[in-house]
Amino acid sequence: MARFILATATLMLATQVQAQAWPDRSNLPIPLAPFEGTIGETYQDSVSDWQEPVAAPEGAPNVIVILLDDVGFGQTSTFGGLIPTPALDQLAEEGLRFTRFHTTAICGPSRAALLTGRNHHSSGNGFLMEWATGFPSYSTMLPKETATIAEILKDNGYATWWFGKNHNTPDWEQTVTGPFDRWPTGMGFDYFYGFNSGETHQYYPVLFENTVPVEPETTPEEGYHLMTDMTDRAIARMKFAKSVAPNKPFFMYFAPGAMHAPHHVTAEWRETFDGAFDMGWEEYRNQVFARQREMGIVPEGTELTPRPDWVPAWDTLSDDQKEVYNALFENFAGYFAFTDQEVGRLLDAVRELPDAENTMVVYIVGDNGASSEGGPDGTLNEIMNLNGIPSDIEDIKANLHKLGGPESEPHYPVGWAWAGNTPFQWVKQVASHLGGTRNPMVISWPARIEHDAAPRTAFLHLVDVVPTILDAANIPMPDRVNGIDQKPLEGESFLASFTDPGYMGRTQQYFEVFSNRSMYADGWKANAQHTFPWRQDFAPGEWENDRWELYNLDEDFSEANDLAAENPEKLAELKAMLHEAFEKYGVLPLDDRGAGRLAIAKPPVPGADEGATTYTYYEGAIRIAEPAAPPMKNRSWTLTAKVETEGADTEGVIMGFGGVAAGMVLYLDGGVPVFDYNLFEKHTVVQGAEPLPAGEAEIILDFSYQGAEGEAGKGAEITLTVNGTEVATGRMETTVGGRFGIDTFGIGEDSGQPVTAAYEPPFAFTGGIESVVVEVR
Repeated sequence: MARFILATATLMLATQVQAQAWPDRSNLPIPLAPFEGTIGETYQDSVSDWQEPVAAPEGAPNVIVILLDDVGFGQTSTFGGLIPTPALDQLAEEGLRFTRFHTTAICGPSRAALLTGRNHHSSGNGFLMEWATGFPSYSTMLPKETATIAEILKDNGYATWWFGKNHNTPDWEQTVTGPFDRWPTGMGFDYFYGFNSGETHQYYPVLFENTVPVEPETTPEEGYHLMTDMTDRAIARMKFAKSVAPNKPFFMYFAPGAMHAPHHVTAEWRETFDGAFDMGWEEYRNQVFARQREMGIVPEGTELTPRPDWVPAWDTLSDDQKEVYNALFENFAGYFAFTDQEVGRLLDAVRELPDAENTMVVYIVGDNGASSEGGPDGTLNEIMNLNGIPSDIEDIKANLHKLGGPESEPHYPVGWAWAGNTPFQWVKQVASHLGGTRNPMVISWPARIEHDAAPRTAFLHLVDVVPTILDAANIPMPDRVNGIDQKPLEGESFLASFTDPGYMGRTQQYFEVFSNRSMYADGWKANAQHTFPWRQDFAPGEWENDRWELYNLDEDFSEANDLAAENPEKLAELKAMLHEAFEKYGVLPLDDRGAGRLAIAKPPVPGADEGATTYTYYEGAIRIAEPAAPPMKNRSWTLTAKVETEGADTEGVIMGFGGVAAGMVLYLDGGVPVFDYNLFEKHTVVQGAEPLPAGEAEIILDFSYQGAEGEAGKGAEITLTVNGTEVATGRMETTVGGRFGIDTFGIGEDSGQPVTAAYEPPFAFTGGIESVVVEVR
């Protein structure tokens, strides 16, 4: 008995020591609270004590981070633009506007920096997953040493939710086999509802709930739009959570994907802006700049940067060009107004929460500047543009009736992107200049922020958001997460700026995307622009020949006055600092290839046979991302489908790959086999003349590529065979050389957007599919 009493006393002493140290927030996850009861020989001489999970620190706020996509500094009314954003206006009137906040100039890298508090190269996301290369900083494989803000908050007692766009999971890891540790639910989020790539179709989204593919409950004809769907779900989860656990704070990451192309919105919203931009892009900039000066968005003495030679003067355009360009931008404005309305519904719901006063909303208006990826003329098929195939102005005009609807994938032209970034130079992807990297931000937190009409002018970056949230919640950055030592945060808290208008922000920050690069230090900024966002085939090399510019941002808000010739010593100093930053943060090697990087072989699906030439699938294999699907572009292949049908009574998709922009599908229509290859809305259809016989059947589709090895986008001979008998042939002069776009590969249905308008998705197969085998050669 004495030994038992001594052991019990020792346990109690150790428990008291643990209780004093608990919770240790420097090492995550945090174990249950120490047991503080007593354990006797029986329950009669014992005292129970429930061990508690960790709770957030007292007073920790709810946090909502809203991140829009592809928004220019001069587009929203809140920052002087001509697109009305009343919901954002209202939030700014309740909180603070920030006019020197910076992103990375491109979406996936910006999101990695935002979620981890480290620079995008440090977190493996130097560029986008579609352009990934086998270097650690460019693999897009988020390392374990850079735990996300959600992981930290979840392990500190927060509920964590992600709605919308995820562009930080490598697409070869997006199959049913995972791994799932780089999906949102593996990065610290309790719940995810959204899509896994850079964009999605707003009417036919490629949706996942957590890790399970799901379909919208309604159709476009019934009024479905992803923006409304996400907003509804975010509001419902937020209200539900506060009903059940009103004292538990939540972290919501609301990243809807708007305003990225495709710009999908109904005609009613678009028509609201009919004629609103007839003044043209130069006058748009003049009007916006005047508003920015009047509102105090830009300081006294700011100059409006001039029109560059890559944007034609508005008065030199033809009537057809003006009609098309304005229609595309009116459509964008309608989409933006609709998005603002939906975000406004979310913010209204936040204001109704029982702890609304203690809810911090961080609204980042764009993950980069306005996008010029629509090309010189804009487009109704932006995936075609990203494959290096320009749109034809006459084709766009002839199809404007589709604008904003399910059959379109629209994007406005380069000139409107330039105008959208007023007063700055350049656009999205051009990390060297503020047009690519400076985005508006609004923060509201009624309990801690008193509205100030004058904007905050601290120099801030995405990496500063994580430390600010942790500071607001009184949670330290952990040294270890899941047993792994963490890289230090590379951002700094700007919580002081909430009460101190004179807070200055960062003293240094580097920028680099696609070899467009810049170094900021103590008010000075050195820039080298290198590649063109609308030219995916443009890789000039010869980095040593880039022209360097130098600006004093303390005196020159818009980068209007190049001082490189006047102050070569300062320029040399900043270039040396940039090289040091490149070494420190893993920026090298520089790589300016565009479409060439798309063609680089990506890793196989983890666990798959590397170098395989035969791929076997069964019914229900759906939502396989393009790089994880069989390599069926720029080479020959044969597809063999073994099916069972009831003859003419059987219909549906056997194999679908891609969607509205481009793709291919093999399906039965009244029992008749049909192969449709969608080459950017130009359809090659090869089909049989009669239905399959009832019972078992073997369909063979042979695709004989006519290009030599290494040649992309060449033609093909197509042969369709049923039960050993050739039933149809066809020929294509051109095929898709890059990517089909934003939809996926699947067997037994065409989930997401349809490859052809000949059926309504998912057009599930009504017979039986024994197997589908794809052999590549």
